[in-house]
Amino acid sequence: MNPTRCLLACLAAATLGAQSSPEALRTASDHLRAEAFRTHGAYGDLAWLCDRIGHRLSGSPQLDQAITWAQARLKAAGLVNVHAEPVMVPHWVRGHESAELLLPAPHRLNLLGLGGSVGTPPGGLTADVVVVGSFDELEKLGESVKGKIVLFDVPFKGYGHTVVYRHDGAARAAKCGAVAALVRSVGPVSLDTPHTGAMDYDPAFPKIPTAAITIEASTQMRRMQQRGERIRMKLEMGARTLPDAPSANVVAEIRGTEKPGEVIILSGHLDSWDVGQGAQDDGAGTVIAMEAVRLIQSLGLKPRRTLRVVLWTNEENGLRGGKAYRDAHRAEFKDIVAAVETDSGSERVKGFSLDLRGADAEAKASALAALKSAVGTVMEPFGVTFRLGGSGADVSPMVGEGVPGIGMEHAATHYFDIHHTHADTFDKVEKEDLAHNAAALATFAFALAQSDVRFQ
Repeated sequence: MNPTRCLLACLAAATLGAQSSPEALRTASDHLRAEAFRTHGAYGDLAWLCDRIGHRLSGSPQLDQAITWAQARLKAAGLVNVHAEPVMVPHWVRGHESAELLLPAPHRLNLLGLGGSVGTPPGGLTADVVVVGSFDELEKLGESVKGKIVLFDVPFKGYGHTVVYRHDGAARAAKCGAVAALVRSVGPVSLDTPHTGAMDYDPAFPKIPTAAITIEASTQMRRMQQRGERIRMKLEMGARTLPDAPSANVVAEIRGTEKPGEVIILSGHLDSWDVGQGAQDDGAGTVIAMEAVRLIQSLGLKPRRTLRVVLWTNEENGLRGGKAYRDAHRAEFKDIVAAVETDSGSERVKGFSLDLRGADAEAKASALAALKSAVGTVMEPFGVTFRLGGSGADVSPMVGEGVPGIGMEHAATHYFDIHHTHADTFDKVEKEDLAHNAAALATFAFALAQSDVRFQ
């Protein structure tokens, strides 16, 4: 008999005989892992996405191409109900941008405008720079920064702690009368490569241009200010926001055999920033989710519950995909067993975190115990842990309304080194890690689909 057919026949016998037994789940997991490393399908898909399509900002032709490509790949894998669910997304365009230090010595700077920023006046703007290390320091300076460029030179102390300066810096500087705001790149290193990302304005104050500069440039200007030197800069940004553009979430399924109405969502986001290739953020998460269901489908495994892949649009600068899905599928919330998201790069998975909003401590502890009981044994070879925690930005709109969320947590040792930069490219992805992660998610999803556990 053909070895592949023999494998499928053995798997079918095992899963039909005792679908939820530890032995059957371990057998399925072993074959999922073997298939992942035999085909390296996730690695091949990510290479294509990065090399042939590239970065995929909302509103761009590249994101449209990625949406079409993903549907074709999921159909080719044999999934059903493959379709795109329309979403209107923001359409921000970077345009030409440059920065030049005029005083105390001429020096060109690398910068990246922050997503959603307005541009400078035609020909740019020239102003003195004031360096601050916190919002409190800015508030103490008050209106003395009026007419100047404020630079937030804030060292990286974890993404959640530091990103507030990128997101709110322009609004806080505008409140004090600044004409522009710069932020030290939000990451532990930059290698003279700036990190972009989303920001927001306060409607009570003027919209001023805002951009990220490198750690090297930011700390240099801090030293200049400490020496009492005048810092003067010319900033030019052609950023603008166009009318919202059509986009879509991509959806596909493996229908459940016994409980098709109960759904487990596996997801990542297709969009990226307009620099690099979006390999880590979140091309890796996208192909891991796609490959997990492809592995299950290709081996003829029959999940009792429905496995649904959702590839989100517009995570980076609006979260419109997650919000649109919440609004369109609210009636199904009671049937969604869990919404899983992977959005922290391609390094090896280290754990899964269960996100239950509104539940008390006792209920959360009980749900975590149920998760460990359902999948803990079969996941032991992957070396993962289980804890209570966050899930993901895209699933957060429905998690906020009671849907159980699960975050797939990766090691992310070097994730923030290249996050939102020109350096987020395919060459930094480890082939073996991607196969390991796809097999881990496939095993996790299949084991959860075979169980009867509910978290709400």
